[in-house]
Amino acid sequence: MTLTPGYEPRGALVPNRPLADLTWLRVGGPADWLFQPADADDLAQFLAHLPADVPVFPMGVGSNLIVRDGGIRAVVIRLGRGFNGIEIEGARVRAGAAALDAHVARKAAAEGVDLTFLRTIPGAIGGAIRMNAGCYGSYVADHLIEAYALTRAGEAVTIPAADLSLQYRQSSLPEGWVLTGGLFEGTSGDPEALAARMEDQLAKRDATQPTKDRSAGSTFRNPAGFSSTGRADDVHDLKAWKVIDEAGMRGARIGGAQMSEKHSNFLINTGDATAADLETLGEEVRKKVLQTQGISLQWEIMRVGEFAG
Repeated sequence: MTLTPGYEPRGALVPNRPLADLTWLRVGGPADWLFQPADADDLAQFLAHLPADVPVFPMGVGSNLIVRDGGIRAVVIRLGRGFNGIEIEGARVRAGAAALDAHVARKAAAEGVDLTFLRTIPGAIGGAIRMNAGCYGSYVADHLIEAYALTRAGEAVTIPAADLSLQYRQSSLPEGWVLTGGLFEGTSGDPEALAARMEDQLAKRDATQPTKDRSAGSTFRNPAGFSSTGRADDVHDLKAWKVIDEAGMRGARIGGAQMSEKHSNFLINTGDATAADLETLGEEVRKKVLQTQGISLQWEIMRVGEFAG
């Protein structure tokens, strides 16, 4: 990769960087390059000076991601401290893409703004917007006013929420664009009551999910899921964990990968799994569910990169 002669980014640009330690599942091969920009201007300049034929893959905190063992043939962009600011004005919250969902929820609640649905969602705001994350009947689509991004050419743009076509676990962000933040609006609430609600949510999550294991959250989307908008009134009763159980795949293992005994829609690394173990087990679950119930499960975890060899 050759940048424009004479240009030097201020952020860290590292070649052949292993990515396993940057993902919650702790698997995956190297990126051709990993760029950690100092701030939005540094990122804009880098994109502008990066040859147009070099692929870009924006990566958050790796909470919903399997990087395959062969790695990623691209420049992986990982945002850090220059992108984690949180500002609150009235009922509106402006958060950087690297701000953790839980931190945004807590800080908003302390100011009497209800974005408590974010508290138990793993990951950061960029990924939450990209995947229309949601929990307890509320979704990014219900609260997002606008998102901020840099195009592949490094131009700063503001995207109205409606233009992102937010649907169940997906959006229409153009290829190569990098989200840098978003503006949300919550309802008013008593800070103590909001804090108590979040504590209750955490207790329920810890009681039902393998939060102490290496996982990437829910592995598959709920089969009936959401019809279009990703809002609570589209919810159907069919759950991924239930069809996995009925296929006899709770606790199933391949190598170091296992479908959790505690919650069968959680794919976990028991300690020595490869990315291939995890993805192969996931595909075996999909096969068994299709064979036994005629339901085609769709991955919720993003899988990127090349297979080893």
